[in-house]
Amino acid sequence: MLMLVTGATGKVGRAFLARMSADPSYRAAHFRALCHNRMLEPTDRLDVVKGSISDRAVVEQAMDGVTHVVHLATCKETPDDVMDITVKGMFWLLEAYRESATARQFILIGGDAAIGHFFYRTDGPLTEAAPHSAYPGCYALSKVLEEVMLEQVGIQYGINHCCLRAPWIMADDDFRDTLSFGDDVFGGPDWKTMVPAEDARRYHLKGTVPLLLDADDQPMKRNFVHVDDLVAAIMAAIDNPKAERQLFNIGMDRPVDYGEVADYLQRTRGLDSIAIPSPFHSTWLDNSKAKFALDWQPEYDLERLVEAAWTHERAPDNPRVVWYPG
Repeated sequence: MLMLVTGATGKVGRAFLARMSADPSYRAAHFRALCHNRMLEPTDRLDVVKGSISDRAVVEQAMDGVTHVVHLATCKETPDDVMDITVKGMFWLLEAYRESATARQFILIGGDAAIGHFFYRTDGPLTEAAPHSAYPGCYALSKVLEEVMLEQVGIQYGINHCCLRAPWIMADDDFRDTLSFGDDVFGGPDWKTMVPAEDARRYHLKGTVPLLLDADDQPMKRNFVHVDDLVAAIMAAIDNPKAERQLFNIGMDRPVDYGEVADYLQRTRGLDSIAIPSPFHSTWLDNSKAKFALDWQPEYDLERLVEAAWTHERAPDNPRVVWYPG
């Protein structure tokens, strides 16, 4: 097995490579990282190709002899780059994959931005049958295009592919910082811009957390997944015949309820909360198909997610590795 990992220096890539390398079942496996801005150190089991995924020659070099692809590389809200990285880059990957004599499986890590995240009202849990519904911005559009490209190349050429669609991915103290009223807020919303500046400073100093309300003025339900659970799902999909040409939602069993978070933090840490209205809609990403077909089960629930974040101590030399939400 020679596995190519794109986006290998990110949160998911690093966790995946560490877990695969340590798994006795894959002691004979070798890995290749396609890196652009940040680099990994090569080892006896890991080699590194440097260059842009939008460069066909770089992609063909990276794909040489590869048996499996785990495609994690993505692009944020950067219109100047998003089509080159997300669309052209994936096109070259798929072209090299389908022409390869060694390639056996292509796994894409998608995102719930492809089905609207929390921008649109839904009348029930979002299953894999939910239609693509990009919200405004180039990032969500790129996630739709990724999934459609993979599906259509599968139809065109019969390749063995799988898409694992993940919501916002958490690790370490990420979840705590998603609830910060300070400049250290992780992701969005940017809470300090939604209240008067003096209130934001006071909330930040006291550790007050936002209780996000949906468009119906009810506590928001929003989908998350811990990086450990996503890595476990990737490993469950590798060489699994039930994963062939399938799409799976990979998330917690229940979405995070901001009201339950506020209650839990008040009960366990004495932290106050403040209600924040929003135009967003509660959603529920249904993970039943992955649990049934892949024999996968998320280990993180709300309590474990909160405890992991609030007890984590970030090392000074360990800056946050960003994985864009959705």
